Amino acid sequence: MAEQLGKIEKPEAEPFKQGRKIYLVPLVYSGEGVPSEYKEKCASYWQQVEQQLANLETKIGKVKHVYHESIPSGNEEGMQAMEKSSPDSYRIARSRCENGAALETFEDRELLAETTDWERCILIGITSPKVADKVFQFYRESSQKRFAFMINRVSETLQESEAGLLFLREGSSLQFPDDIEVFSVSPPALDEIHRWIRDQAKVREEKPVD
Repeated sequence: MAEQLGKIEKPEAEPFKQGRKIYLVPLVYSGEGVPSEYKEKCASYWQQVEQQLANLETKIGKVKHVYHESIPSGNEEGMQAMEKSSPDSYRIARSRCENGAALETFEDRELLAETTDWERCILIGITSPKVADKVFQFYRESSQKRFAFMINRVSETLQESEAGLLFLREGSSLQFPDDIEVFSVSPPALDEIHRWIRDQAKVREEKPVD
């Protein structure tokens, strides 16, 4: 179970300095063409993420390794890919790497492509139940292999008493071994983003059809 950020007081933080830990940051994208109100909420979210990460690093350990979903390479090549796909997480990752952390290869390129393609098939909609069953089966199988690769990469690179920073989209079913403590970075702005999305969906539902 992920620890709640902000509840680790000084006497309680000491035990976590010794074990392996992951600081888990949900990925939030603003992108082009989104309303300015949403962009502002995303900007607040990433500012709060930076603040909470700094708090965690002070209390239980500096980030030594960075892992990022959908980035199938490490080092500078991975940084360049991250800068294009997720500028906000890139800025946070870059600052940690400039301070001694390493951007690790977290994805297998083929498994990422395969899982993404099956997911696209699901999203476009399938009319045949037989085909849908097959697609979901292939998606589950590729997802399981992909997650196993991710966990193995963390287990191989994250050493005893080290902290890793992981950027991962919400709702992922990735499960870490018991010897890795996961700390969820969940600032107040994330709830505001969720509320804004729900409100916009409600407005669309209530809008009369011409």
